[in-house]
This record gives sequence, C-alpha cells and structure tokens, in this order.
Amino acid sequence: MASAAFENIVEDFEFLEDWEDRYRFVIDLGKAMTPLDDSQRIPATKVEGCASQVWLVPTIRGQGATSVFSMAGDSDAMIVRGLIAVLAALYNGLTSAEVVRTDALGEMARLGLDQHLSAQRSNGLRAMVERVKILAGAAVES
Repeated sequence: MASAAFENIVEDFEFLEDWEDRYRFVIDLGKAMTPLDDSQRIPATKVEGCASQVWLVPTIRGQGATSVFSMAGDSDAMIVRGLIAVLAALYNGLTSAEVVRTDALGEMARLGLDQHLSAQRSNGLRAMVERVKILAGAAVES
C-alpha cells in the first residue's frame, strides 16, 4: 500500500530515463522539505544505523490501528534527505496499521533505488524503515 503522493513520485520517475536525473530528483525532493527545528534533532529522534545523521519525527493523530501517521525528518546528507522525503510521501496519511503492513523496501524498489544506492545508504534506508515501523507499531498497540 502506498499513498497517492508516493504514486506521483513513481510516475515522475517513469519520465526520467537515466539514474543521474532520478538522483537529482530525489535530492530536489529533499531540498523542498521543511528542515526540522533544532529542538527536534535530539537523541530520541535520531536513527541509528545510518552513515549520515538522520532524524525522524512522527505525528500520529488518533489512537490505535486507525490513527493517522505522518512524519517529518532531516539529514546532513542531501541524498538521504531526499530518501526521507520519499519515505514521507510513502507513509504520510496512511493509518498506523497500514504503515506497519507496507513493504517500504518493495515500494522503493519500484523506483529502482535498491539497485543504485550504496551498501551504506541501503542499510540506512532499512534503518529508517525499521524506525518508522516501530513508531507506527507503537501507535497501533496504544
């Protein structure tokens, strides 16, 4: 399951023929994100397992499985910031239960990202996805 915003990114990627253009597009998505406030860049929001510094901040409206999930994030690396923007497009607006069920890495593979990220970036992406699933899973259980 993916949000409409993510499906729009998939469509945009189909028009970009080479990886250089896709890479720039992901970076531009990251540049367009509102940066986190310094008060949100704290150990509790930092994602471990990323080569870059990464912070993810969830917003969960409601309670339980039907609560609505959204997230913001930031990184000191432009491509990672772009990956955060893609993940936000994938997850924002889904229920917490839908977030937990979403195969994020499978969805990201639709963009070809799995073939073009370094091993470190792929590990960082997996760490971000795992953090999101933990956050959404906690909301489902509340």
